[in-house]
Amino acid sequence: MVARIIKGSSLSNTLNYNEHKVQQGVAECIHSANYAKDTEKLNFFDKLRRLEHQAALNENVKANSIHISLNFDGADQLNKEKLAAIADTYMQQIGFGNQPYLVYEHKDAGHKHIHIVSTNIQQNGRRIDMNNIGRNQSENARKAIEQEFKLVPAESHKQDQKQQLKKQLVVTPKRVEYGKTETKRAIQNVLDYVIRRYKYTSLPELNAVLKQYNVMADPGKEGSRINKNGGLVYRVLDANGSKIGVPIKASAFYNKPTLKTLEQLYPKNEVLRQGFKIRVKNSIDLALLKPVSIPDLKELLRKEGIAMELRQNDKGLIYGITYVDRRNQCVFNGSDLGKQYSAKAIQERCLRQAQLPVQIEKLQPKIQQKSNYQSLKNNPKHHSKDTPLKSGTLEEDLKLQGLQKAADLLTTLMKPEQVENQAMPEWLKLKKKKKHRHRL
Repeated sequence: MVARIIKGSSLSNTLNYNEHKVQQGVAECIHSANYAKDTEKLNFFDKLRRLEHQAALNENVKANSIHISLNFDGADQLNKEKLAAIADTYMQQIGFGNQPYLVYEHKDAGHKHIHIVSTNIQQNGRRIDMNNIGRNQSENARKAIEQEFKLVPAESHKQDQKQQLKKQLVVTPKRVEYGKTETKRAIQNVLDYVIRRYKYTSLPELNAVLKQYNVMADPGKEGSRINKNGGLVYRVLDANGSKIGVPIKASAFYNKPTLKTLEQLYPKNEVLRQGFKIRVKNSIDLALLKPVSIPDLKELLRKEGIAMELRQNDKGLIYGITYVDRRNQCVFNGSDLGKQYSAKAIQERCLRQAQLPVQIEKLQPKIQQKSNYQSLKNNPKHHSKDTPLKSGTLEEDLKLQGLQKAADLLTTLMKPEQVENQAMPEWLKLKKKKKHRHRL
């Protein structure tokens, strides 16, 4: 059995998470403790009011929400009654036996697990100390429950899983589908394949690959505790790219894909990927030879084995592009390929290409007029006398045309080969009469 304890500041959010699972049909509230009504008679407001009433006894405590998950091995045979008994035993041993709490059985993962919702504010208004509760009280309770209920010990499960993963042949992993396979094992398979094979130089570049498998490396929000401490967790993404399920610490995986470990790979990957830039750039340039939109460009690159990951803000504006070359297993940020491959430049290039047919259509009448004008210029004899010439256009060109012919003739005459081979005009043949000076 593996236990996880999460502290929060919103009881309603914690309760809503579990109740939303119930509405989706993938969870069930199987047990409650220290409530006035039986579990099956409790509605949402009954559940929430009891927790909030107790939490209001000490308004100085902001983090008053407790969310616990107990995860069991697939070999453990557990029904609802046994799960409820395990929850009661666990809560009693960590010091929450007298607290109001709700137990939900979740059925959206490959292994059986339950979630417990409670508050750390006691009836007398005092706060239950949560410092090191996971390492001390929870760990002791876990070991005692494994013996009492004859569960598969967490240590042996972790060791077996580690050995099994090491012996597994490296195969291309499938997309992780939350609820269909064991979450940790599915993420581990993806990490084993991606981290050592792909050449990336930043966490966003790594995430561009991981998102292809519905996985994300999450360093936490700026200012959060995990972010300040340089931590990293891995999460599963749903079909819409939203985070789902419980995050798993990087240190919990056997190959320890922590932020520090990843950063050690960046310089080496930078050198290894250099020779593969030209293929990605050429593929983009070829795709942009004809008018395309961003979705069209994405599809054309996909056929070439290149995934184009767009980074967008809450308003849907694109502020970054990452290219994943699956054939050569390289990742490039747009600006790393050159300015013309950045997010801004790609959008501008697509826009220009999209506007090109419209611009040509607008210029078509002018092109036709120019063509007619050129025809009259080259064939002035066919120009009708009844058609007046526009001042400053064809009339001036015809005059210039006469001057040009004179210049061309002079140039021709000045060429030696032309002088020798062609008959010279009579006036050029006449020699100047030499003047004789009479002597005195």
